[in-house]
Amino acid sequence: MLIDAHCHLDFPDFDADREAVFERARAVGVTHFVVPGTTRRHWGRVLALGKREDVGVCLGLHPYFMDEHAPDDVEALAQWVEEHPELVAIGECGIDARFDETLDAQWRLFDAQLRLAKEKALPVVIHCVQANDRVAKRLRQLALPAGGLIHSFAGSPEQAKRFLDLGFTLGLGGATTFERARRVHRAVASLPDDGYVLETDSPDMPLAGHQGERNEPARVAEVCRRVAELRGQSEERVAAASTATARRLFGLAT
Repeated sequence: MLIDAHCHLDFPDFDADREAVFERARAVGVTHFVVPGTTRRHWGRVLALGKREDVGVCLGLHPYFMDEHAPDDVEALAQWVEEHPELVAIGECGIDARFDETLDAQWRLFDAQLRLAKEKALPVVIHCVQANDRVAKRLRQLALPAGGLIHSFAGSPEQAKRFLDLGFTLGLGGATTFERARRVHRAVASLPDDGYVLETDSPDMPLAGHQGERNEPARVAEVCRRVAELRGQSEERVAAASTATARRLFGLAT
C-alpha cells in the first residue's frame, strides 16, 4: 500500500479525468491521497475532495500565489480551520526564496500560519525552496508541537537531520529520480525509516523521464522504487514505512 502525501488533485489540470487519475493510482497500490490548499479561492474545491474516504485535506496560503492573497486571508483561514475539524494539517505554506521581491511578505504570511498551526496543534505542510536553513531556524524558535512535513525536500543530509531533530518529516518526490541530484540521494540514504513520506506534488514536479508531462499520483510507485534503490531496501519496506509515517503524521485512518 502507498500514500501520496502531497498532490494537488483539486487543480483544474485534473477536471477532465479526475476519477480516472484516482483509478490509475489505485491500480498501482495507492490507497490514500493528501491534498493541500494553496489559495483561499480554491479551499472549497479542496474540501469537496475531502469528502472522499481516501482523501485527507489541508488548507493554507502558498507563497507562490502572493498576488492572490488578501490581508484578511489568515483570519479567514483560522475560521475555516475552526469550522472543519476534518483537516489533517495547515498548508501548503512556506518560503520560496526564488521570488525575492515578495520575500518579506512571504515571511509574514508564513509566520502567521505557523502560529495558527501551533495554536491548533496541527501539523504544518511546508513549501521550502532555497531556504532550508532559514526555515529550520524559525521552526526551532516556534517549537511546533505537531511537527509537519517539509514538502519536496531537496537539501543535504545535514539539513535533513536538522528538520528531523525538530520533529518534522521529509517529503520525497520527483527530485529523487534525477541522476544529477546527488546531494538529495545522500540525504535519502541517510534517513531513518520513520523520517520520510512519498509524494508526487501532482500535477507538478514530473519525474525523470516524464519531463513536460502532467504528473499524477500513480507515479508515487516510481518514487517508491527509486527511494528503495537509494536506501538499499526493498520496495515493500519503503512502501510500508512511508505509509505508516504518513498515517501517523496526518492522523489518517488505517
